[in-house]
Amino acid sequence: MTQLFSGYETQAALDAAYDVEASVPDFMIYARRFMEDSAAAEAAIDDKQLGIAYGPTLMEHLDLYRPSPSPKKAPIFVFVHGGYWKSLTSRVFSMVAPGPVAAGACVVNVTYDLCPTVEIGEIVRQVRAAVAWTYRNAESFGGDPDRIVVGGHSAGGHLTATTLLTDWSRYGLPDDTVKAGFAISGLFDLTPLAGSFLQPSLRLTPTTIQNDSPLLNVRKLAAPLALTWGDADPDAFAGQSRRFEEAWQASGNRSSSFVLPNANHFEVLEGFKTRDGIMTRTVMDLFDGKLPH
Repeated sequence: MTQLFSGYETQAALDAAYDVEASVPDFMIYARRFMEDSAAAEAAIDDKQLGIAYGPTLMEHLDLYRPSPSPKKAPIFVFVHGGYWKSLTSRVFSMVAPGPVAAGACVVNVTYDLCPTVEIGEIVRQVRAAVAWTYRNAESFGGDPDRIVVGGHSAGGHLTATTLLTDWSRYGLPDDTVKAGFAISGLFDLTPLAGSFLQPSLRLTPTTIQNDSPLLNVRKLAAPLALTWGDADPDAFAGQSRRFEEAWQASGNRSSSFVLPNANHFEVLEGFKTRDGIMTRTVMDLFDGKLPH
């Protein structure tokens, strides 16, 4: 029976393990907070460009936030939003920008196409294309192409890992295009999701699971990886993060992880709001190759 439900005894148990909305008493509280905090963040940052196209389709666009006054070569934090690959856009997550911008970094917040309009493999490609656009255009907006860190939340944590695992030679870019990654409450093995309530939207195939599960494709890399999750995150997210870090280190890669106290799946992003918040500090350390202790 456990084989039928990815280690869970019942279908209901599997679904509950990955149901982030049901993991909090009132999901709409957090939905409203995200929208309000992101609107406030956009209003507070003067130097910004919203909806910049990085690819040919309507959903392939990004938002750029710059420190003011802008340094000639600011480090760049590329953020990838969550939403189980099937909902939301970068504009819902503008609230991650204030802290890094106040600390002197450019923030590139990526929107991508959504399932089931596209498959996860296409989303992986789009995020890689956004990073390639960032590298090639960095100097035009005052960013440093040699100091790019990619981070993301939930599904964006998965996309952070697939981005780190990119063969950048296919884009004509250096192997070390991304200097570090920051996966926040991420997912790294798509296998359980194929049997969950998410499958009608994600339409996962064995090929997608094999090709786009970071856990199944770890290789030796120079880029370090920081991982974090909340102590009130669903156990599935904490477990996936721990297993991925074990595989990452087993391949000879550098990583460290930390648990955010008193934080659920949605509260984990609070530390981006200020320049001294824990999430901002982690990103700024990663620009220098330093992992959190």
